Amino acid sequence: MVSEGVEIEKKYDVGASAEVPSLTDVPGVARVGEPRTATLDAVYFDTGRHTLASRRMTLRRRTGGADAGWHLKLPPEAAPEAPATDPDSAPQQRRELHEPLGQPDVVPDRLMAHLRAYLRGDTVAPVVRLETERTTHPLYGEDGTHLADLLDDRVSAALLGAEDGPGSTQQWREWELELVHGSPDLFPAAAAVLADAGAKPSEHVSKLARALAGAPGQGATDTAVPAVPVPGKKSPATAVVTAYLAAQIREILVHDAGVRLEEPEAVHDMRSAARRARSALSAYRRLYDAVTVRRLRDELRLLGRLLGEPRDAQVMLDRLRGHIGDLPPEEAAAAGKGWLEKELGDTLDAGYRKLQKALLSERYYRLLDDLETFRDHPPVRPEGASSGRKISGKAVNKAAKRLRRSHRGAKNTRRGAPYETALHQVRKNAKKLRHVAESAGPVYGKRAAKVAKAAHRQQQALGDFHDSVIARDLLAGCAAASGVPEPVASAYVTLKTRQVQLAAAAEKKYLKVRKKSKKRLKAGVL
Repeated sequence: MVSEGVEIEKKYDVGASAEVPSLTDVPGVARVGEPRTATLDAVYFDTGRHTLASRRMTLRRRTGGADAGWHLKLPPEAAPEAPATDPDSAPQQRRELHEPLGQPDVVPDRLMAHLRAYLRGDTVAPVVRLETERTTHPLYGEDGTHLADLLDDRVSAALLGAEDGPGSTQQWREWELELVHGSPDLFPAAAAVLADAGAKPSEHVSKLARALAGAPGQGATDTAVPAVPVPGKKSPATAVVTAYLAAQIREILVHDAGVRLEEPEAVHDMRSAARRARSALSAYRRLYDAVTVRRLRDELRLLGRLLGEPRDAQVMLDRLRGHIGDLPPEEAAAAGKGWLEKELGDTLDAGYRKLQKALLSERYYRLLDDLETFRDHPPVRPEGASSGRKISGKAVNKAAKRLRRSHRGAKNTRRGAPYETALHQVRKNAKKLRHVAESAGPVYGKRAAKVAKAAHRQQQALGDFHDSVIARDLLAGCAAASGVPEPVASAYVTLKTRQVQLAAAAEKKYLKVRKKSKKRLKAGVL
């Protein structure tokens, strides 16, 4: 199993002759433990294009020290609760995954699961070897809490894999202040003490980035993935769309590993991100090249369907297991004989097999490439320069109008299957309105958030209705199947009756929340 931790640290460049200051001068530090020295030998892996380094990720196999093994550091984020008043004091937070040492040139499978969405068929090989002499200075608070460690690293780096042999060796010294159980407040508190000792915030996010940037003809940061700015109220429409799409692309990449490892919530989250991206492309399609948008929407629809098969089967299995548990003991025992489990279990397994194959395909990797290209170089039409506030407001109002129209259509539809289909369309339109309102958040603030919340309430109620209808029909089919023992069929009929009741309750809830949100979703929402 992969062990996982969150690393919150700040790096400093420091001269070779600098002396570690008196660390008890840092506010909140009561004492400093005995320093410990270790020699670390790490080989860093990347592609020939330095794909991981460009995304601020590092993969290494390290010997020496207390945590020898394979380490994968995922892209950094701003540390929680870090004071924002002094940018130089802002630490970085990174998820770090560990695996045992294993084989020197064989990346563990579970770490590879976290890399495939970024590598997209490329392979990794050793690119840099770092030898580090590390002296650790533990910092403690008044109550004995181990607040942080100051790591004093003397580093020697050599490039690997060059055609003309190993590259020249680089040497430098750096300090890292890494939290253990302390608060991020420690970073600004330590800033003055470290600065007085000659330390400056590092220009590099990692030792690997420094080694590659310092090598002739390398420069990993030259191809770094660009940051997407947060749009303001005066931003053009394309800035609003780009920011929203960038967030969904990030979610797809973040949850890709969980999907490969068959984590049900990751499947749900990735599917939601794909749907959001598709909704945004649909709502704002007139701002961009039509052919490009149509292709992306089609590919996202396919991805959503592939994710939906195992997700829907898992949701239904969990739902019915819970309801079986509510039955009297004899009926519960009969319902749990395996007929239903086999039906849904087979669907779940088949869905995951199909999904796993798709996630290793060139088609999926091409979709990821195309999404990032659209984000970084959108094929904008002249309309894209229009006011983001104006365009997103129109998109939200149009989605709200579509939702009202589908509700009227459902209201005038005869009961039975046609009515259930009409309500499912209402649900889909509520979901689209929610997504478009979310995209308008940066330019409409709380007003857009309230619209998204109202649409989400309708979506949830109709989601419960839809799940009950699907479960009802599934149970009816299982109860009527040939060869099903009578006690099992009877239990399924009882469960079916329960689904009918739940569907009625969900429909009633939908009508209630719709009435409550009617004013919020009236014409001219934004």
